[in-house]
Amino acid sequence: MPLNFTAIDFETANSSSASACSVGLVKVRDGRVVDRVSWFIQPPLGHDEFLEWNTRIHGIRATDVVGAASWGQQLPDLVAFADGDHLVAHNAGFDLGVIKTASTVVGLPVPDFNYVCSLQVARRTYHLDSYRLPVAAMAAGFEDFAHHDALADSEACAAIMIHAAKRHEADTIEQLAHITRVKVGVIGPVATEAHAAVHGPMALT
Repeated sequence: MPLNFTAIDFETANSSSASACSVGLVKVRDGRVVDRVSWFIQPPLGHDEFLEWNTRIHGIRATDVVGAASWGQQLPDLVAFADGDHLVAHNAGFDLGVIKTASTVVGLPVPDFNYVCSLQVARRTYHLDSYRLPVAAMAAGFEDFAHHDALADSEACAAIMIHAAKRHEADTIEQLAHITRVKVGVIGPVATEAHAAVHGPMALT
């Protein structure tokens, strides 16, 4: 089986996991990037304040998302782009938490995804002083990108996983997770039930 996955990264307007204001997605097929997309998101009411701290990090302001699709409007496009792939993110608990929390806040079912954390894979692949995305990406040969731009961060994340898979001689994302002893996480009712049926309820992350 080939190395197929979708890398994802969110930027948020504030500390709320429901305040996604930008997403970047990178499609990997057979260990190569074949598609990439990004867009702004209008955070839902009550989670739409843009804090100075967050804006200082990613540069996105409230004026930038005026007219952008809401979470509920853009979620089908996100799910369609991923097309059943495992998602990969650096510190994946944060990014998958955005999907889970934002969907719950707007009253939508949480979509089903399996995911793998590139931060954890990097920790078991490289010997670095720091495993922050820019440092881990540099170890994978991906340098000089616009950190905290959602698309650039997704590309860096994809580069880490592709490089790690080659280093570990892993043919699939599941095999890479197994070799590096990184748990495959799940969100969404169907994915969670299927994961529990195979691995037992104690295996959920």
